[in-house]
Amino acid sequence: MYKLVKPLFFLMNPETAHYNVTGGLRAVNKIWGGSQLIRAAFNYQHPALERKVFGLTFKNPVGLAAGFDKNATYVDELVDLGFGFIEIGTVTPKPQPGNDKPRMFRLVPDEALINRMGFNNQGVEVAATRLRYIKKRKEVLIGGNIGKNKTTPNEEAVNDYTCCFDALFDVVDYFVVNVSSPNTPGLRDLQEKEPLMHILNTLQQRNMKNGISRPILLKIAPDLTNNQLDDIITIVKSTGIAGVIATNTTTSREGLHAAAELTKETGGLSGKPLAKRSTEVIRYLSEKSNHAFPIIGVGGIHSAADALEKLAAGASLIQVYTGFIYEGPALVKRICKALVK
Repeated sequence: MYKLVKPLFFLMNPETAHYNVTGGLRAVNKIWGGSQLIRAAFNYQHPALERKVFGLTFKNPVGLAAGFDKNATYVDELVDLGFGFIEIGTVTPKPQPGNDKPRMFRLVPDEALINRMGFNNQGVEVAATRLRYIKKRKEVLIGGNIGKNKTTPNEEAVNDYTCCFDALFDVVDYFVVNVSSPNTPGLRDLQEKEPLMHILNTLQQRNMKNGISRPILLKIAPDLTNNQLDDIITIVKSTGIAGVIATNTTTSREGLHAAAELTKETGGLSGKPLAKRSTEVIRYLSEKSNHAFPIIGVGGIHSAADALEKLAAGASLIQVYTGFIYEGPALVKRICKALVK
């Protein structure tokens, strides 16, 4: 079915296509029997898929990466597609429009995307309010991906992260600290050891409410050197956070086949060209740390074989985004069936 409509969506601007797809999913969901129809087509459940990671029980290890549902607008609809977990965000304390359009580009020959969205979102309070009223909340685990506003200087970034952390604490199951997007000026400087330790230690100090704490994960860039990855391992162990998401988008343009006017666009590259590097980062972190913490693998997962490769490299869970756009919603079911086999 998706193969039939995909060419129509790919004629549209990527952002326009995104809102048409999510709007269409919502419209079907509102029709009597629509939700059940979508579940029958795309939802696959099996006891063997269950995973217990950083104290949480996931019904399956396939999640939707941050960026697809920034404002927690479509969680109920996305649950029907069979995801084991959904990560909303990146959210910031104050609403912000993001970078100027156009800011997302398809590199079809490479099955990739370049985006420079710039943390466009309606603000953390809007997302928190929506999450309080999710009808299918018990069916899925939700992660909150948090960042800083563009206008916040790096010296004050910790205040933005704590603001988002406090606002989402009661409505998410885990947190992701995003300091690795290439689309907010200076953000990746926060991946350096000293500022990162400060942010993570501050969040850990606040990580208790009514006897409950939330797993905190760190999302890292694929462009880090091995020495920087060694620092990440030290930071994770030292701060006691729950794990790492590897990886965010890359600034590399190596080996692309799309037209030069596309490949020269600034922003983060995702999709198939990222697959090898993200797997290398997962394997390095897993082996060098002696499997000391869980890793969520993301980057270039377009097939069940790609997912199995990430898991074999040391990932405990995986997330899709660009592969989901190129392959359609049946990708989740295909991966889950392959895992059971």
